Amino acid sequence: MVRKLISATLVAALMAGTASADTLREALVSAYNTNPTLTGQRESLKATDANVAIAKAAGRPQISADVGVNRAITQSGVLVSTGKGPNLSLGVNLSVPVYNGGSVRNSVSAAETRVEAGRATLRAVEGDVFTQAVSAYMDVIRDRAIVELNQNNVKVLETNLQATQDRFQIGDLTRTDVAQSEARLQLGRSQLAGAQGQLTASEATYRQVIGHPPGQLAPPPPLPPLPTTSDEAVRIALASNPDLVATSRQAMAAGYDVNVARASRLPTLSVVGSDTYVNNLAGNSSTTVTDPTSPTGSRVLRLPNTGNETTIGLSARVPIFQGGLPAARIRQAQAQQGQALENLVGTERAVVQTARSAFANYESAQRQIQAQTVAVQANQLALEGARAEQSVGTRTVLDVLNAEQELLNSQVALVTARRDAYVDGFQLLNAMGQAQAQELGLEGGPLYDPLGNYRHVANNWNDWASDPRHPTIATRTVAPEEMPANPIVTPQIDSARVDATPPAPPAITSEPPAMGTTPPATGTTPPPQSSPERG
Repeated sequence: MVRKLISATLVAALMAGTASADTLREALVSAYNTNPTLTGQRESLKATDANVAIAKAAGRPQISADVGVNRAITQSGVLVSTGKGPNLSLGVNLSVPVYNGGSVRNSVSAAETRVEAGRATLRAVEGDVFTQAVSAYMDVIRDRAIVELNQNNVKVLETNLQATQDRFQIGDLTRTDVAQSEARLQLGRSQLAGAQGQLTASEATYRQVIGHPPGQLAPPPPLPPLPTTSDEAVRIALASNPDLVATSRQAMAAGYDVNVARASRLPTLSVVGSDTYVNNLAGNSSTTVTDPTSPTGSRVLRLPNTGNETTIGLSARVPIFQGGLPAARIRQAQAQQGQALENLVGTERAVVQTARSAFANYESAQRQIQAQTVAVQANQLALEGARAEQSVGTRTVLDVLNAEQELLNSQVALVTARRDAYVDGFQLLNAMGQAQAQELGLEGGPLYDPLGNYRHVANNWNDWASDPRHPTIATRTVAPEEMPANPIVTPQIDSARVDATPPAPPAITSEPPAMGTTPPATGTTPPPQSSPERG
């Protein structure tokens, strides 16, 4: 019996795909445009942007109007002469803050700093989503290759069993040989079932992260040049990691919060003005006054039925005793600042650990690829030798079966090592802050600009401005046949389209340097990444 051997070259071909297959770039573009984790984080940043306008509003003029219509029910004493009304009163009040202890200035600074933190968090989430997308993409390629390897193995074991049974019929082999072949075939079928289940799970994860089921997947492009040492990777990560940027900005904002709390102990000063208009809707009222020239000694005086008053002045508020409230708020803000500073150190530790671990895992996977490539070649020769020796009676059927299993194991290990090397390398890029759309050069359309919404809301003075109802950008992955009769999520709740088919490939205008076709150059250090512009 001749077995169809799968060399390391063929294993690589199993991980490749066809020229018309979906590419990793297209998968990343799909995730960038439709992944709900990423689109939701963009909305979270918009909410953070609005905090700047909220903080600025506290230092702007405030205008209010009062309108009232009143009628007296009872009157006595001097009030009898004023009439019962009804009276219409209109009032306009203006208050312009002049000094507030620095609370507005510090609140605005804290809000703007948190916007910077939010932008860094968005970049971090973007890198995490891309890392998940790369992992899901490579998992499908790996598991499809493993399924094909196991399918080939089952076919070979079925042929082995048939040949063993035929030789048993003529007395060349024993029943033990037949049982060993039967057991190994069932083991192969069990491994195939497990591989198929893992493939189904990987395809479901791909569907969740990317937004549509995987089609035929093309081999991924080479990774960009990576650092040659873990120390170099850590240095780049400490200069560019967005999680570290976000945490440092949160600590700075907490410092401004302390100043805001301290301002509650200081006086405030405002310029105030008002204009009041009163109209007696019942008509002119009258009052009786003493008049010696009148025959009756008095006369009736008609009063005007309208009146107006305009005032302007300064209003100061000087806190004297507030029951310990300012001190409590200051201590609270200081404790929160301390927590933010401790979190900053914790994030820095995590960044160092992540960079070193990703570098070590990438280096380990590279060595595993080299070792498993040699192991596949050696196991191929061992299987050929075992078959040849069995034909002359110096090897048993079990020896051949073991050799076949060893070859399968090494082939699966090689496919897995190739996947691990690529994913670990991308995780290293993410730890160094180089796994975002701008760094990767993705051009499946215009990239999201966080400054656009900031400019739209940060300096808004209009009380009546608002945005239209949010249309869901993330695409759902529910297939029509999966939709229940009474779904929880309805079009009234979620306006996203229901489409489980892959969208049309986006137009890619150019090849980015980070995801190009040039093999990575060992020993090359990537240039430090400049910090993104912050508004």
